[in-house]
Amino acid sequence: MCISAPGEIFLAPTAKSANKKRDFDPRKFLATISEGRKVVSYPKKQTIFTQGDAADIVFYIQAGKVRLAVVSESGKEATLGILGEREFFGEGSLAGQKLRMGSAIAMTDCELLQIDKKAMVLALHREHAFSDLFVAYLLGRNIRYEEDLVDQLFNSSEKRLARTLLLLAQFGKEGVPLPAIPKISQETLAEMVGTTRSRVSFFMNRFRKLGFVDYGGDGLQVHSSLLNVVLHD
Repeated sequence: MCISAPGEIFLAPTAKSANKKRDFDPRKFLATISEGRKVVSYPKKQTIFTQGDAADIVFYIQAGKVRLAVVSESGKEATLGILGEREFFGEGSLAGQKLRMGSAIAMTDCELLQIDKKAMVLALHREHAFSDLFVAYLLGRNIRYEEDLVDQLFNSSEKRLARTLLLLAQFGKEGVPLPAIPKISQETLAEMVGTTRSRVSFFMNRFRKLGFVDYGGDGLQVHSSLLNVVLHD
């Protein structure tokens, strides 16, 4: 399943390149960096970095979920995205970004690999498989942002919410979708979707009644039937 913007064409990787990507473990490779890296832990709700901080470190998520947010001059906060295991953030420093353009907050207890800018650049030059994986990740993020823009411009708030939930549950990614999304507030969902909390509450109740989602002790369960909302014209 692919959740994408209309008109986009994706070239399937060859079996050889796909196997190479699967065989390469970035966590094991990053553990070989002798200097400029360390494992850090953040408890739930703790700020990892704040908008305006110096941008000189890249992070790799080994466990947990991280929320990226930005605050306007008037104090209004918007959630840019939620990242999970095996994802990078803070990579703007590699492109010459001096200050953080947004903030990063631990949504759950997190274990992160913190990599200094210099060490990250050396690692990218040292291992082609790692640089290929990192470039593919950045391109994937860019495609996601383009899809988000198309979603905001052309889709209803109900469709945008359905797509956001499917993405959070990792539908469309390699592997099995998450059994449950860690607790996320309706305010955060409203920020991500670009609507009001009351509209999110209305649609979430509707999704639950239709059997598209369920609330449990482990979090929010998203079922594949929710795809009907995204695919229906």
